[in-house]
Amino acid sequence: MTRTPATTIPHVSTVRPRPASPAPAVVTAVDAAVFRTRADEVYAQLKRDVADFILVPGDRFTENEISERLGVSRTPVRQALFRLQQEGFVEVLFRSGWRVLPFDFDQFEQLYDLRMVLETTAVHRLCETDRHIDRGLIETLADIWLVPVAQRSADTAQVAQWDEAFHCTLVAAAGNAEMARVHGDVTDRIRIIRRLDFTQQPRIDATYEEHGKILKAVRANRGDQAAMLLRAHIETSQAEVRKITLHQVHLARHAGKAALR
Repeated sequence: MTRTPATTIPHVSTVRPRPASPAPAVVTAVDAAVFRTRADEVYAQLKRDVADFILVPGDRFTENEISERLGVSRTPVRQALFRLQQEGFVEVLFRSGWRVLPFDFDQFEQLYDLRMVLETTAVHRLCETDRHIDRGLIETLADIWLVPVAQRSADTAQVAQWDEAFHCTLVAAAGNAEMARVHGDVTDRIRIIRRLDFTQQPRIDATYEEHGKILKAVRANRGDQAAMLLRAHIETSQAEVRKITLHQVHLARHAGKAALR
């Protein structure tokens, strides 16, 4: 009788296979764009906080505090703070969060000097009849600053914004985009100091008078006169900067809080 060959039974391991490891998280381009957008928003808000005296020189805070206040995660907060650190607004403290840096008055002096060069150059260009300039922008300034005394604004925050716009518009109207870009950067870095200059009514009155004279000279194409008036205007503001104390900053903060109540 012929035997049937035995069937070979394959060996089956009793060891259970390991579960597959979870796939590593992948940050997509969309995620990165969202983080960048949120970081930009946090960055802009923190700069407004400095300009509006919500954060003043010497203030300390943590990333968690900012995250909770603005309702975002720590990642965009950290990105925004590193950007502000590069620009000289804040510094990171070892194991104790962040601090708003004290005013660097030597740097402000240099920025005001640069501002004066840019703006006086711009008004000279505005008064050269052979150049293509934006006269419409100049007329928008006249609608704000060349008004009767009774129509002048007494709102310090509003006048501070208009003052910044006045100087930026003069440069923009001159038609040099690179000059306007550099001037915009300077404006950004001295904003808090300029806001402090408008905490007293006499400075508001003087600003209306000085801006009005500058505009009249520009509209009459008197470049040398416009530049002379503008230089004197900036030098007055620069002199006020040298008098600023931390006490004034805290007074401005308390005034801002009172206005919100």
